[in-house]
Amino acid sequence: MHPNVVVAQSGGPSPVINNSLRGVLEGCRACPSVFGRVYGARHGIEGVLREEFVDLTAQPQNEIDLLATTPAAGAIGTCRYKLRPEQTEDFDRIIEVFSAHQVGFFFYIGGNDSMDTAHAIGRLAAERGLELAALGVPKTIDNDLGDDEFQLLDHTPGYGSAARYWMCAVQAAEEENAGSCSSDPVLVLQIMGRRVGFLPAAARLADPERRMPLQIYLPESGLDLDALTDLVNDELRRSGRCVVALSEGFEVGDLGARRDAFGHLEYGACEQTAQQAVVNHLNRLGLAARGWARGQTPGTDQRSSILQASTVDLEEAFRVALQAVEIARRAGGGWMATLRRTPGPGYAVRYDQVPLRDMANRERRFPSAWLAPNRIDVTDAFVAYAQPLLGDEWVRVPLEGGRQRFARLLPLFVPKRCPPYLPQAHRI
Repeated sequence: MHPNVVVAQSGGPSPVINNSLRGVLEGCRACPSVFGRVYGARHGIEGVLREEFVDLTAQPQNEIDLLATTPAAGAIGTCRYKLRPEQTEDFDRIIEVFSAHQVGFFFYIGGNDSMDTAHAIGRLAAERGLELAALGVPKTIDNDLGDDEFQLLDHTPGYGSAARYWMCAVQAAEEENAGSCSSDPVLVLQIMGRRVGFLPAAARLADPERRMPLQIYLPESGLDLDALTDLVNDELRRSGRCVVALSEGFEVGDLGARRDAFGHLEYGACEQTAQQAVVNHLNRLGLAARGWARGQTPGTDQRSSILQASTVDLEEAFRVALQAVEIARRAGGGWMATLRRTPGPGYAVRYDQVPLRDMANRERRFPSAWLAPNRIDVTDAFVAYAQPLLGDEWVRVPLEGGRQRFARLLPLFVPKRCPPYLPQAHRI
């Protein structure tokens, strides 16, 4: 009997996350002499703690195939559960559950916090004498996982699709603003990314020739509301209108902050958005053109829309997961699968591995060299980096009755073998 596999997801989802889930499953299925049954932990590490496993091996093949174009994390769920060192009961429970189900491989799909969780579980298993290979599969739309030199990981699966979403959104916003500027000369678009500017920077991909009256405000800009107001009014005097691509992490003062278990600010759950603060400020002070500022905050749509996904991103999300399975088969645990850009003309990547400990809790910043001197734009070097990630084709999404057909996994839950358990952080 070969050791079983648990695959789980953590953190915010992405348009291509389920292609990584499919990659882990298909990779393990291709090696039946190494891997046993593949279980999906329902809602990440919480599913492990609650012993809620969906049998992925028993799922119909057509539903597994549909994971390729199923966005977000509805297939097996995700979580934002922080495993803190003092939560010893949680760690004991993980070992108990994995032992009870003969789990020998654990794949965690996520960002830097997820890599920290996978690393901690792998270390603990070794200390307890459990033969468990813990591996990471990179995922985040923010592109903040990796090193500042882009050597350990060139970009994260999920980023290319979210960047493409914003390329399309800014193109559409330009048409809207150009047509309605006689009454609404300023359009403010709030973009995800917390305190890292890779996603707002993607607005430039809609206009690499810089023909639009587009201003991009990264959290790294060092600007404030007053500076933004002056710059927007300067553009209004030049062009009569302005499209503002605004990071959700741009400094606007108190938003009524709410944070997740990792301490990350949850901008979508705050009492006010940065976009609302900017629009209110501009309209209160008055514009250098007749009319008002308007705003849009797409929210989670930018990480759950498959229609704007990048075909390059979909392929890479699948391939990096296959790489994680190959690493597990060949080298065991303690690694994260990675992709590195190969030098030379054209775009290509090679799939490799890096130690989990080097990725745990590691946050990459937007390079200062890619921020334009005027601080409201990005350089051509960023465009050259990001443009190949967008792909040149539209994703083909199957339809049934005119509706998108997403994967619907059967609720084939694995029988529980351990006593009921409430995760420590959920106890009052």
